Amino acid sequence: DELTMVDREITDGRRIARLLRAELAGLARPPFDAIAVTNEAADADTEPPENRVFDVELSGETLASVYLQADRISLDFSDGLLAAKERATESGLRTRPKATSPPGLLVFVENGASVKRAVDVIAAVATGGS
Repeated sequence: DELTMVDREITDGRRIARLLRAELAGLARPPFDAIAVTNEAADADTEPPENRVFDVELSGETLASVYLQADRISLDFSDGLLAAKERATESGLRTRPKATSPPGLLVFVENGASVKRAVDVIAAVATGGS
């Protein structure tokens, strides 16, 4: 694992969101060649906690919305819930179902080291769990 201690210690939601955004932008292999960060809040770096800071889209369809908390981010999935839950659980990320209509799933990213695991969850949803 090449993560530095700084990456493991990052527990600021804004910095975690920036790491996720950069990680997604830097990947070119499938399915990431069709994934884009969209609807980015113009003031994402000063956005109050609990607000959406960007969406993750696959070929124009929203896969997840990313919400900022003071000490973490959450990915809000409304499709691919089983794939998201399975991969998040395998990766050691905490999840919480949303009692909404349609149902949703929150996946919590609590430090910089968890960003790569969150990318794996996004890939699982994008590829239908494979």
